[in-house]
Amino acid sequence: MPQATVHLLRHGEVYNPDGVLYGRLPEFHLSGLGQEMARMLAEHFSARAAQGANIVHLVASPLTRAQETAQPISEALNLGITTEDRIIEAANYFEGLHVNKGEIFRPKHWPMLRNPFRPSWGEPYKDQAARVLAAVQDARLRAIELGGEGAEAILVSHQLPIWATRLSAEGKPLWHDPRKRECTLTSVTSLVFDDAGNLLRVEYSEPAAALLPGASTTPGA
Repeated sequence: MPQATVHLLRHGEVYNPDGVLYGRLPEFHLSGLGQEMARMLAEHFSARAAQGANIVHLVASPLTRAQETAQPISEALNLGITTEDRIIEAANYFEGLHVNKGEIFRPKHWPMLRNPFRPSWGEPYKDQAARVLAAVQDARLRAIELGGEGAEAILVSHQLPIWATRLSAEGKPLWHDPRKRECTLTSVTSLVFDDAGNLLRVEYSEPAAALLPGASTTPGA
């Protein structure tokens, strides 16, 4: 039996009628659909707990959308929410702008596009992966402390940090095509560890897949 599992949960859809890349901007709340997604995730984890899953630790990014996604899970599992700065959204130069080709390729932004492999417009992928993986290991140890063998923790985070963390954990290059990220709204990327804290495997699921059609496709949404 693996010693612990850490689930990286992406938040639900955000109310963003202006279609901006909101990044770390405050007060971007879940939309009505996002709230429904969060409730469905709470039902999913509650059902798993009823079947014997030992979910003992709940963590969320400090951003509003992550906290609101975690709240129904907190209520369903009777777990407090631990706020963790290390799983916050990636810093991004384009934060607050409408992300489209017309805006991104304006001459004043060209210096920020010089290195897409780092990337030059935001927090390096390796830095994102490093901070989230450190938080994952701390959550793994805390889950074991609280629940023993087979304990599970849930970390509510954001698409890019989750995807960079998965690529790093799987030993893959961190540069990627953003359109090909396997990390939909309220998807669950599960890192399963052995007794020594080594990664055994990565599992991926979309418990709220039925709500994805028609959801926002704004980058970073």
